[in-house]
Amino acid sequence: MIELTLPYPISANRYWRSFVPRGHARAIVALSDEAKAYKQTVGWPVKKAGIRAPISGRVAIEIQLYPQRPQDWARRARKDPQAWDDTVQCLDLDNANKVLLDALKGLAIDDDKWVRRIVAERMEPDGDARVVVRITPLALPAAAQRDLLEAMA
Repeated sequence: MIELTLPYPISANRYWRSFVPRGHARAIVALSDEAKAYKQTVGWPVKKAGIRAPISGRVAIEIQLYPQRPQDWARRARKDPQAWDDTVQCLDLDNANKVLLDALKGLAIDDDKWVRRIVAERMEPDGDARVVVRITPLALPAAAQRDLLEAMA
């Protein structure tokens, strides 16, 4: 298993940009400059973790999204001790998942098509905004490999 602490993801709404190139009738969609910068920023912790080549094949990914703790968090906690963090600004989990998987593609994982399980959780803010990602390679079930070999025979 690989554990990475990454910068807080950008919004999926800012990850892609669409434009109509001069002389074309249809818009094309491309990574935004902000998305390219985020992917580059994600690359440093990946390299620091010793990942020199992306994991190929099936993987499971666990994501813990930590929003920025606001300065008035103590007041919010006194007012609503059980759910004060529900009022903290945070990306939607599904929005964060897509951006993270795209940013990890080619760096830590070969392709997001190999992700077989995702567990994502929004955490209580405890300081700086960040995301903790755990990537676990998954082996093919032995029975599936055997069935495949038998089918080839």
